[in-house]
Amino acid sequence: MKGGGLRLYAMLYLLFLYAPILLLPVFAFNNATVIAFPLKGFTTEWFSQMVGNAALRKALTNSLVIAVSASILATCLGVFAARASTRFSFPGKGPAMGLIMLPLVLPEIIVAMSLLVVLLAVGVQLSVFTVIIGHTLICMPYAVAILSTAFSSLDKSLEEAAHDLGETKFSAFRLVILPLVMPGIISALLMCFTISLDEFIIAFFLAGNEPTLPTYIFSQLRFPKSIPVIMALGTILVLMSILLLATAEYFRRRGVARTGTQDTGGFL
Repeated sequence: MKGGGLRLYAMLYLLFLYAPILLLPVFAFNNATVIAFPLKGFTTEWFSQMVGNAALRKALTNSLVIAVSASILATCLGVFAARASTRFSFPGKGPAMGLIMLPLVLPEIIVAMSLLVVLLAVGVQLSVFTVIIGHTLICMPYAVAILSTAFSSLDKSLEEAAHDLGETKFSAFRLVILPLVMPGIISALLMCFTISLDEFIIAFFLAGNEPTLPTYIFSQLRFPKSIPVIMALGTILVLMSILLLATAEYFRRRGVARTGTQDTGGFL
């Protein structure tokens, strides 16, 4: 009885969590500007309007530039931080890693306001570049968390064997360590890309006059006729997010299988 009750609770919880997402494609293909039941008919007009919207294309371009840049920067910095935290001991290691992971627990609005004050104080103009800075700060803890697992699961004897065979520290890292943690790097890269693409608060404070996809969607919610187009856009974004997360999970599990460690769970 207890097991059946837990299963029922889990099913109701998942239904409450994902039912709004499942309704996105329903209204995206509905031939009506009012988001309500009953449905009127099937149409692909909203997807056509989405493709022909110049403001939406600019916002999407900005978001892609930001997401690609922030994910690469966060992953590269995450490689350095994860490598240092799992391989070396040095004074202040604990506080330093704590500061790196701090954005995970800080409210994003506090981070955004702090960055805004600092950037304006030093005279940096708000633009796509400032959003990249903010998104790199937000994404880096996720990259460090993924990459720390990848680096900590490595067998140190492999690196020592490379040194015994005449490799330098850099060549051993490039030829031995990096290929082994590459699934974790790809997984971190995709995760950071997804987080940056969907992030709203940092972009809202730091984008200035440059719209990103989340801020564009927020600005269109005041216009009822734009809601079906937003539903179509939301359907595409959900499919992209699922694809990216599935790809990240695939590379994470591939890395776990390669290193032979126990799988303690992942994104999916």
